Amino acid sequence: MTVKAFRSACLDFVADPFYTSESESVRYIRDALLVVENGKIKDLGDYAQLKAQYADIAIQSHPNHLILPGFIDIHIHFPQTEMIAAYGKQLLEWLEKYTFPTERRFKQKTHADSIAPVFVNELLRNGTTTALVLAAVFPESAEALFEECDRRNMRMIIGKVMMDRNVPDFLKDTAQSSYEDSKRLIERWHHHNRVLYAVTPRFAPTSTPEQLTYAGKLLAEFPDVYLHTHLSENLAEIAWVKELFPDCQNYLDVYDQFGLVRERSIFAHCIHLSDLELERLAEANSAIAFCPTSNTFLGSGLFDIERSIVQQVKLGLATDVGGGTSFSMLKTACEAYKIAQLNHQTLSPFQALFSATLGGAKALSLDDKIGNFALGKEADFIVMDPRSTPIMSLRNPETMPTTLEELADLLFSLIIMGDDRTIHSTYLLGELAHRRD
Repeated sequence: MTVKAFRSACLDFVADPFYTSESESVRYIRDALLVVENGKIKDLGDYAQLKAQYADIAIQSHPNHLILPGFIDIHIHFPQTEMIAAYGKQLLEWLEKYTFPTERRFKQKTHADSIAPVFVNELLRNGTTTALVLAAVFPESAEALFEECDRRNMRMIIGKVMMDRNVPDFLKDTAQSSYEDSKRLIERWHHHNRVLYAVTPRFAPTSTPEQLTYAGKLLAEFPDVYLHTHLSENLAEIAWVKELFPDCQNYLDVYDQFGLVRERSIFAHCIHLSDLELERLAEANSAIAFCPTSNTFLGSGLFDIERSIVQQVKLGLATDVGGGTSFSMLKTACEAYKIAQLNHQTLSPFQALFSATLGGAKALSLDDKIGNFALGKEADFIVMDPRSTPIMSLRNPETMPTTLEELADLLFSLIIMGDDRTIHSTYLLGELAHRRD
């Protein structure tokens, strides 16, 4: 047996701060000992109370740092890694000019193989240990990323995009080929070690009814795979969906007609939903991926956090690279806070970090495995440095907070000012996966 111990301040969530008080939802131990055995959480508690029990174990100490569960990014595009920060335009024009030509390169497995480690390194540098990822339309792109994530022993969910219309010919599959390719990938990779599969029609306009029927067939044949797509991101997109599917009640109903709205269905954006659509998402136990940096970058709109919370729809944070502008979940949380402000709403630092950890795990129905430090869960975690830059060193005290109020102030500074430099180190199953230079 391999047992490791880590001493630092430690923060995780034991309940949802959107619905319960901070004192009930936040677990903070100023001087904690986190014990990992064979990649799982074995113990967590005050160092003074546990040190005698683990006296024979070498302890890795991170004084005046903060250990959190690894970040969970519930919507990101692997093939858009190299086109992040492509200039302007709104969604549909941006796809045509930048996205589709870049994704074309992923037909070559060698190209996908070259980008996969870059993509994974960026996730780990930014403290992200789990992500729900769209690959390109080519199965080779998904294979490349599955191989890389499996090699790193990451808890990841990946899917080959399905697109059989309204895209350039060089990116089209067919309804039948998308089914066959996806099925092969599911049989090869779903539940292989720590990786999982998501059936991934890009969005309703790029799939024929026949292809969406095949997507539903895959979900029926493999009930515990995921469904991952886009919903209600852009007003022009919504109008286009209405033209393409005139018999459907609304955008979400398009997916619902094909059996795609259910638990483990994750819909990205959801900016312009009706009350009826939100109610249906809650009823189906589906989840929304809130993508603040891409929503502002592409001018899509301001997501209404309060409406989803009132309807009790599961919600997680997402970078949405490359429409999103950073791999950092801290920067993503920063932009989420600003969107809340523009909507005259509040997003506390605890709520933001919950959305990036246990909230993301709940959105992915993985909260039995990851998201906090409950005993027996997989030991994916990060060590954060609150004084990682000169200005943060000036802003934050040398010692860790003693009260929840002081902790909230510290966390808010990390969200507003933090980036990849704030991530001192990242661990997967208790093993070091990244350390800041």
